[in-house]
Amino acid sequence: MAVNAVSCRFEPGTLTAIVGPNGAGKTTYFNLISGQLPASEGRVFLEGQELTGMSASARTRAGLGRAFQLTNLFPNLSVLENVRLAVQATESGAHLRGLNLWSIWQDHVHLTQQAQDILQQVAMLHQAQAIVSSLPHGDQRKLEVALLMALKPSVYMFDEPTAGMSQDEAPVILNLIRQLKSDKTKTILLVEHKMDVVRELADRIIVLHNGQLVADGEPAEVMASAVVQEAYLGAKPAQTHPQSGVNASAQEGV
Repeated sequence: MAVNAVSCRFEPGTLTAIVGPNGAGKTTYFNLISGQLPASEGRVFLEGQELTGMSASARTRAGLGRAFQLTNLFPNLSVLENVRLAVQATESGAHLRGLNLWSIWQDHVHLTQQAQDILQQVAMLHQAQAIVSSLPHGDQRKLEVALLMALKPSVYMFDEPTAGMSQDEAPVILNLIRQLKSDKTKTILLVEHKMDVVRELADRIIVLHNGQLVADGEPAEVMASAVVQEAYLGAKPAQTHPQSGVNASAQEGV
């Protein structure tokens, strides 16, 4: 069983790091929340709305923004076109009706301006016309964050956002996450193996081991616990009593 009776509530204005050794169930837990995998049991709520039966795309429209270990971009389109398509997916307007060419053109200009504003925020406006496949890996990760921002989610889910990045590239992504964290209306979930990153960014840490929740609390407390150290050393953790309940959440949260 990849994820066994893990029940958590995540609050706006907090960044929760989900940690654990390889195979602990971290990415599977993300997939259950965001809809990439159907849960055999359990329910998912976002701000009181049940998402359990929704597809991944429907959950995105409801407010779950998910970034993956591998980038999910349109490689043959420009940087600007990638972000504009993400903006367009969340906006009503003439581009959805296709009736009046003048209205569609004005709407296109509006969407493009929004996309440019987002690229400005992630310091990629100078690369707006670059083809995505030509970008280095670090810039593609930045662009993926830009696409998430364009979707205006209430929840940001980052699965190892610095994976595959060089020592010089990683701080750029972490700075973007810090910017997002400053918005106290947003909830951020972060799967990350680099414990120095977790210590710096996390307001809360939950630890998964063998598909079960074995620790949950403030970073200093959790990192000092014997069960976490044993889990990372590969030893069998001390006997714990995971919260009973659902695979993703209680009401009023994810």
